[in-house]
Amino acid sequence: MNSFTLERFIKLALGLAGLALFFYLLYYFGTLVGYAIIAILITYLLDPVVNRIQTTGINRIWAIVLTLSTLILFLVWISTNIFPVIANQMVELAGQLNVQTIQDITQQVEDRLTRNFTFLPEHFLSTNITRMLQDLFDVGQLPTALSNLIGLFTNIFWAALVIPFATFFFLKDGTKIRRDILQLVPNKYFETTLSLIDKIETRLGHYFRSVMLQSFIVALTSWLLLSIVGLNNALSVGIAVGLANTIPYFGPAIGYLLSITVSIIEIGNFSLVLPCIIAIFLVQLLDNLVLQPVIFSRSAEIHPVAILFIIMIGAEIAGILGMLLAVPIATTTKITINQIRWSINNYYVFRSGQKPEA
Repeated sequence: MNSFTLERFIKLALGLAGLALFFYLLYYFGTLVGYAIIAILITYLLDPVVNRIQTTGINRIWAIVLTLSTLILFLVWISTNIFPVIANQMVELAGQLNVQTIQDITQQVEDRLTRNFTFLPEHFLSTNITRMLQDLFDVGQLPTALSNLIGLFTNIFWAALVIPFATFFFLKDGTKIRRDILQLVPNKYFETTLSLIDKIETRLGHYFRSVMLQSFIVALTSWLLLSIVGLNNALSVGIAVGLANTIPYFGPAIGYLLSITVSIIEIGNFSLVLPCIIAIFLVQLLDNLVLQPVIFSRSAEIHPVAILFIIMIGAEIAGILGMLLAVPIATTTKITINQIRWSINNYYVFRSGQKPEA
C-alpha cells in the first residue's frame, strides 16, 4: 500500500480547491452559465437540421445562418401574432381576477366541500385565501415587484443577444470544441470519455427534441379542445398546459388545475369545470397512448418511481427549473455511472497493478 505522501496531499488539496473554485464561478456567473446551457440545448435541437441542409451541398456556415434565421423569423412571427393574443387574454382574465371574485369563488368551493365533508372546519378555506390575497396585493411590495420586472426584461434583452451568438458558434465549432476538451483527457481515459460524451449527447439530443415535439402537440390539442368546450382563454391555457406537460407526473395535474381555475374565473360558477376536465383528459389520453410510446421509444431507462422522487428532489432544490432539469440530469448521471462501471470491468487501464489474463 502506497503511503500518503506530502506530494499527494498537495495534489489532493489543489484538486479540491480547483473544484471549489469551479463551482463558485458557476454560482457567481449563474446567469451566463444559464445562457450557455440554453444555447447548448438549442444546438442539440438544431444540429440535425443543419447537418441535413449541409448534405445538400450548402456550406455549413450558410446552413447555420439559414437555420438560425428561420428560427428567429419564426419567433418574431410568434411574438407579433401569438403573443398579443395571449396578452389580451391575460389582460381580460386579470380584469376578472379581482379580490371580490376570488372570494366569491372561494366561498362557493368552501360551501360545496363543507356540505360533502362535514369534518372540515368552518371558513377553513376563505380565511386562508383572504390572508393570501392581502399579502399578494400589498402595496408595500410594489417597488420590489417593479424591480424584479425590470430585472426580468434586462435578462431577456441580454439573452436575445448572447444566446443566438453562442448557438451559432456551438453549431459551427462544436466538433473543434469537443476535440479541444478531449485533448485534456489522459490517454488511458480517452476512449471511455469519448464513448461517454457520445452516449450523453445522443440520449439528451433525442430527449429534448422529443419533449419539444410532445409539448407542441399537447399545447395544440389542448387549445383546440378547450376552444370547443367554450373556454375564452383557451390559447393561453393550452400553451401553459403544453409547457407544464414537460414535467413528468406533475405536468398533467397542473394542466387540470389551471384549466379548472380559469374556467371558474371566467364563468363565475362550476358549469365549465366538467367540460374542461374532459378536454384535458382527452389530451392526456392522446399523450399517454400515442405520443409517449411513439416519441419516447428510446427515452431514459429509469424506473417510474425513481423518476417521481428525482423530480421531487429537483423541485425541492430549484423549483420549477429543477423539475424540468431533473430527468436530463438523472439520465446523464446514469449513463456516466454505467459507462464508468463498464470501463472498469473491461479496460485493464482502470485496474492498477493488474495484468491482462492470458
